[in-house]
Amino acid sequence: MPDQQAVEASVEVRVEVPVESVVVVDDHNFVLGSVPREIMREEALCHRATYIFVFNSKGQLYVQERTLNKDIYPGFYDPATGGVVVEGESYDQAAERELAEELGIANVPITPHFHFFFHNADCQVWGRVYSCYYDGPVTLQKEEVASVVLESPAEVLDNRNHRNYTPDSLVALERLVHCLETF
Repeated sequence: MPDQQAVEASVEVRVEVPVESVVVVDDHNFVLGSVPREIMREEALCHRATYIFVFNSKGQLYVQERTLNKDIYPGFYDPATGGVVVEGESYDQAAERELAEELGIANVPITPHFHFFFHNADCQVWGRVYSCYYDGPVTLQKEEVASVVLESPAEVLDNRNHRNYTPDSLVALERLVHCLETF
């Protein structure tokens, strides 16, 4: 009869990790379907994403330092919380999910502002911009967020070379600041 420890040691455990299926769209934000995130990145497919600018009561943004294992812009600073819209999700649902996942913030009012299109050599995305106010503690998603710094929108936009900021979020922040100034 085989030794019990030897039998247990030889058992291989397989864990199925669900594949994240990202909504892909055309240049007019019309849904074409969904593909695994890896294919979306490899083929630089146009997709949907959310951008939530989280302000504290002093008007500062929670700017995230992205981990080095991110599939795009690793180690960059992102003035927006957010991410891709997955299959079966609306922009609003994705915004709430991303805010809870990345910073541990839930049950706060999120204000939608506008959609925008961004593209460069690395990425093409239809984003929806949101904002919210929050002064409580944050719980960082260790796989995606290395740290958080507080900076005003002006500090981010006026000192673009101070840190490597994600270019899509900079475009969204510029537009958000302009929209808020006109009200």
